[in-house]
Amino acid sequence: MNDQHPRHELSEVLHQPVRFSIAAALSKTETIDFKDLRNAVQVSDSVLSKQLATLEKAGFVEIKKAFVGKYPRTSVKFSPEGRKAWQHHLQTLQRIAGA
Repeated sequence: MNDQHPRHELSEVLHQPVRFSIAAALSKTETIDFKDLRNAVQVSDSVLSKQLATLEKAGFVEIKKAFVGKYPRTSVKFSPEGRKAWQHHLQTLQRIAGA
């Protein structure tokens, strides 16, 4: 029997509010444009870039930069590891909440 509190299983990377919101938005789609993600999470470009860099460093997201015509376009999606970490994080929150 594991008598350690479930909070120890929470992801420190995903628990931060902006990164949690990013992960929630990513969980609803296969891939999302940077601008759409920024608008969904309601943060500035610089805040989103910084938090995405943290998620990318953890291996939780994949960021793809391309050009559409002359315009740069950045898209973001969960990596398989990120999606798994997100699902585990949510399940752990539900266990803590007694749901």
